[in-house]
Amino acid sequence: MARRGLLIILSSPSGAGKSTLARRLMTWDPSIRFSVSATTRPPREGEVEAEDYYFVGQDAFKAFVKEDEMLEHAQVFGNYYGSPKGPVEAAIKDGRDVLFDIDWQGAQQISKSSLQQHVLSIFILPPSIPELRRRLESRGQDDADTIAGRMEKSWDEISHWDGYDYVLVNGDLDETEARLKTIIGAERLRLSQQPDIVSHVRALQSQFEERS
Repeated sequence: MARRGLLIILSSPSGAGKSTLARRLMTWDPSIRFSVSATTRPPREGEVEAEDYYFVGQDAFKAFVKEDEMLEHAQVFGNYYGSPKGPVEAAIKDGRDVLFDIDWQGAQQISKSSLQQHVLSIFILPPSIPELRRRLESRGQDDADTIAGRMEKSWDEISHWDGYDYVLVNGDLDETEARLKTIIGAERLRLSQQPDIVSHVRALQSQFEERS
């Protein structure tokens, strides 16, 4: 039977494994795609319109926000970033899941949007704070000051864990991936995601009455 797509939100403090899990989900089911954000910053070399970002002017961006065409948005270093509603609505109607790798503030905005019935929000926790620091250091991507800043910010992010539908402790990556797949599989069968159920029940009722 046909189904509606899910709007899957993954959030976590930096280093908890969110990005790796997102990549694994898209390998598991290639139909899952990241939402393409809109931004007012100019494109960088090699970036492709509608693949990396939708590049728009500030006036156009503000008009989209005013007209409720952004699921979430924020201003970062003088530029606006946001998630256009139209492409996500189209994907949901076509039965395609859309993945969002965003913080708790963006998650709250989307969860209160007109698409809230299709939202599946999941927060990823580290097994411990020392392990979170170890993972950040082992990536070899950041200097000591950057890691300290990420650690300082991590508690603010973790403190919003209870605003999500599911919370997973990522102690073992494979086990967490398996739990994510189980959650998504079950949520795809949620009543709100099955638009043909009503007509199917009516057909069953009609068949039942014909036998009476």
